Amino acid sequence: MKCAIFLPLLPLTTAFTPPRRPHPLQQTHLPMVSTSPTPTTATPYDIVRVDLADGRDYPIYVGSDFSDDETSEMLRRHICGKRVLIVTNERIAPMYLKKYHDLIEGEGGIRVDSVILPDGEEYKTFEVMSTILDRALELGLDRKSTFVALGGGVIGDMVGFASAIYQRGVNFIQIPTTVMAMVDSSVGGKTGVNHPLGKNMIGAFHQPQCVFIDTSVLETLPDRELKSGLSEVVKYGLIRDAPFFEWQEENMDKLLKRDAEATRYAIKRSCENKAEVVQADEKEAGMRATLNLGHTFGHAIENGSGYGYWLHGEGVSIGTVMAARMSERMGWIEPGLRERIVRILEKADLPVKLPKDSPMTVETFNKLMSLDKKVADGQLRLILLKGELGSCVFTGDFDVDALQATIEEFVKDISA
Repeated sequence: MKCAIFLPLLPLTTAFTPPRRPHPLQQTHLPMVSTSPTPTTATPYDIVRVDLADGRDYPIYVGSDFSDDETSEMLRRHICGKRVLIVTNERIAPMYLKKYHDLIEGEGGIRVDSVILPDGEEYKTFEVMSTILDRALELGLDRKSTFVALGGGVIGDMVGFASAIYQRGVNFIQIPTTVMAMVDSSVGGKTGVNHPLGKNMIGAFHQPQCVFIDTSVLETLPDRELKSGLSEVVKYGLIRDAPFFEWQEENMDKLLKRDAEATRYAIKRSCENKAEVVQADEKEAGMRATLNLGHTFGHAIENGSGYGYWLHGEGVSIGTVMAARMSERMGWIEPGLRERIVRILEKADLPVKLPKDSPMTVETFNKLMSLDKKVADGQLRLILLKGELGSCVFTGDFDVDALQATIEEFVKDISA
């Protein structure tokens, strides 16, 4: 499917046609790839590579129930120095910190320290992130040190940002523990923190050395966070991978039940889509912005409702329906597509409209969306669906009345 990028007042920057891949319904058993030379137990796993310039490419390992020997060997091969700082949060630490501390430390040669942060989007601030820098300085970590992000998207974003600016850049590794982080935030090198005036407004592009995904950790993931992550999985099907969307329509129940094979497939397919986009547009000059379908609306909802009230994927879910409704108003999408989107999100038990107690107003939407990172020269640009399933545009050339009518419709539902 084609995903065109239209930038007002700027030339067309990119037109991308994803390579043809087998339909997922005909590819339920993917070939497993292992690069572990002498694993104690041959756990099957997949590798998705993010190919970047200047030798900065890195692997995403996707598997389940890796042995301790495999985990230790795979992580240690991506550590160049002798010092490691694991950063996690209060919820993850009791479950997984000791395990990864011991496995990275291995039989010696690497000293591992840690720092534990509070858990929640409301703590994704420069002040909290600075505690990582404080700890690194107290420990005397040098430029050969490696930071390890053990947690969800909030931890990954803050650790990535801290590693980008500590001594002007040190290596880091992502070990995501949520669906959201596995399929989206851990891949691609976007790092940062929130600001009271906008989400992720302070940050840097800084790629990890590797992403290590052991899906068995999802067994301890709360149901609400599992569902939140599925909104990003749905996104890939909508913007560039129609067969994947159709697969999700048939298999959403399996994902909600944490079926191992379906979960691993959904994560791998999502990572493949993300990697292809990042390879083509690492610094978000155009195409990569399409990964933010629903995010401009969603970020406004998260911020306007107070960080921590909504999980990120919940805000994105409502935002995706708003983007689809706006696209429908302008006649840009096929009849019935918006209804399919609403159905699959409802099937995932995700919100598709604002609740009765929402503080969102038309004025709040307009103010917060005007501060979005995709605004250029004062022009709001949106990712909208256009054409058949799997197609989208990144554009500022849209009907402003359709935007306002969409916002008003969703705000009106609050008091209906």
